[in-house]
Amino acid sequence: MTQRQLNITVKKEESHWWERLTRQEKRPLFLAPDFDRWLDESDAEMELRAKEEERINKISLENRVPRDPFRHLKRGYLFMYNLVQFLGFSWIFVNMTVRLFMLGKDSFFDTFYTTADMMYFCQMLAFMEIVNTLIGLVRAPILPILVQVCGRNFVLFLVLGGVEEMQSKAVVFFVFYVWSMVEIFRYPFYMLSCIDIEWKALTWIRYSIWIPLYPLGLLAEAVSVIQAIPVFNSTGRFSFMLPHPLNITIPFSVFLQLYLVLLFLGPFVNFRHLYKQRKRHLGPKKRKVH
Repeated sequence: MTQRQLNITVKKEESHWWERLTRQEKRPLFLAPDFDRWLDESDAEMELRAKEEERINKISLENRVPRDPFRHLKRGYLFMYNLVQFLGFSWIFVNMTVRLFMLGKDSFFDTFYTTADMMYFCQMLAFMEIVNTLIGLVRAPILPILVQVCGRNFVLFLVLGGVEEMQSKAVVFFVFYVWSMVEIFRYPFYMLSCIDIEWKALTWIRYSIWIPLYPLGLLAEAVSVIQAIPVFNSTGRFSFMLPHPLNITIPFSVFLQLYLVLLFLGPFVNFRHLYKQRKRHLGPKKRKVH
């Protein structure tokens, strides 16, 4: 019902053509057919023939296009990659959750020593996402993947793993926990997509959970970089001297400060990409009117 008209859809009890639209010969004044949607018997036959021709043309076109002989192998590889990543991040998440309930806040300070090996493995393996995109196995923009993979590995291997003083800080718990929470939903979604299965609940979670978790992860990473600056200044770790005649020592904390600026600029690329994906998968679907 709209402000100017009332649309009524009448369903026939039996599927056959009516000789007339109304029972009485004189059409009521308030009744007006929509001739844009009007179909008589000849129009319906033409429409059926057009659909049949379109179906035949589609089949012939698919037969002409050569199928990729390695498509099953590629899907199997992507399925196994996402499965391994899902299992790795699930182990991290469960391990940290159990220790949190058993030890409370004390579990914050030894997170690196209990889960770092698995996190190293998962984040090193994540470089394959860049390779998969470059060689065409996955259709995705390369820039958001580069920002996420390189950013996380910078924090993990250099900021947290570079000096022992950072490994016992509580911020490690929050960085690892947010990362694992995001991935235990992202990788199962991709894993099921490889075998053409869509679980609507998982789709909604995958394209919604980043809204609270990505800003939290960004904040945790920023705190870890800020805490690492004085540590690297005092230890001189990763500092280097420029050759003669400059002879200037550049501390690694300079790069941490630059990264801190990029940390708040780069994620806008990811946020924009994730918002577009969420709109495409969860936004209102356009309905065709026949």
